[in-house]
This record gives sequence, C-alpha cells and structure tokens, in this order.
Amino acid sequence: MKLKNLPWIPFAFFAIAIGLYPLLYFLIDMRSNGLLQSKPKAILDSSIWNTAFYIHIIFGGIALLIGWTQFSARLRMRYLNIHRFIGKIYVIAVTLSSVAGLYIAFFATGGLVCVLGFGSLAILWLISNIKAYSTIRQGHVSQHQNWMICNYALTFAAVTLRIWLPLLSAFVFHDFIPAYRVVSWFCWVPNLIIAIIIINNRKETVLIPQQI
Repeated sequence: MKLKNLPWIPFAFFAIAIGLYPLLYFLIDMRSNGLLQSKPKAILDSSIWNTAFYIHIIFGGIALLIGWTQFSARLRMRYLNIHRFIGKIYVIAVTLSSVAGLYIAFFATGGLVCVLGFGSLAILWLISNIKAYSTIRQGHVSQHQNWMICNYALTFAAVTLRIWLPLLSAFVFHDFIPAYRVVSWFCWVPNLIIAIIIINNRKETVLIPQQI
C-alpha cells in the first residue's frame, strides 16, 4: 500500500462505522440515548415523524456505507458496471434520505438555528445529488465527479456531526443545546469547503489516487 493512500483508511473506517450506526436503532431502545433523548414525546409518538426519521437514517447510512467506494479509480476502471450499479443505489438512497431529512429538520432540537442548519444541509445534499446524476447522464464525467465530491462531503456530515458534537458538548459549551446549534452548521460547512478546495486543485483527469 502506498503512503499516499493511508488517509483513505480512517476515511473508509468512519464511513463504514457510522454507516452501520442506524442498526442500533433496531437493536436497542435509543429513545433514552443519543439525539432522540432531546426530542419531546409528541414528536417521538408521531408516526409521520418516525417514518421520515427512519427513512433518513437508514438510507443515509446506506449512502455513507457505499458512497466512498465510488471514488476508487481502480474499482471504477475494473468493474464499471458495478460502479454504475452502486451509483444508482447511492443516488436513490441520498434522494430518499435528503427529502426525509428536510422534513425532520423542521423539528430539529435547538430552534431556528438548527432548523436552518440541517434544512440547508438537506437541500444542498439533494441538489448536488441531482446535479451529479444529471451530469453523468449527459456524459460530463468531470462535472459529475466534482458534484459527487461535494455530495459525499455532505453525506459525510453524519460522521463529522458525531465527532464534533461530543467534543463541543464536553470541552467548549459544556451543554448539549448550544453545541448542537453550532454542529447543525459545523458538521457540513467545513466539509463542503474542503470539497471545493479539492475540486479547485484536482487535475482534469484525476479524481483521487489511482489505487486505494
């Protein structure tokens, strides 16, 4: 393994670990743990909210779990049909998760700041997903790759949220609500900035290192 490929190891690890995280909601009672702990009983008892919530976490988990593999030029060149098949699943997963995420954003803990933060994330996630799909359908490979970088950076917000939230809660704000308000933006804005930097610095014909 080349040294330049080492950063992909923790990247893939977090993507897989958090991608599988929704399984916990089917194995243990999460109402007394994690983010659900902050929700009022009226929301937790709502069948519409619960449907949207589970659509969001299940298909968001699938997108996170499989999306990172799409950036491997080696896999893409050797198994193009598999790349396309996974890509279709990814697009569907992001579409369902982002639409459901936009709905549940209106009920976000922390008030208007969190509603706007998570709502903006859901909208940009959906738009970049549509653009990634439409550009490849038109044969614009480089544009497709750029949009996919942006889109997966937003997908990866599921990881960065779970990194920043406990750190900010424990060491900066010493309280969940103010930390959550910051994280509603901080989980995805830096990701998107990094994605734009990567896009601006990438060569026209290279998306990532050729082998990972």
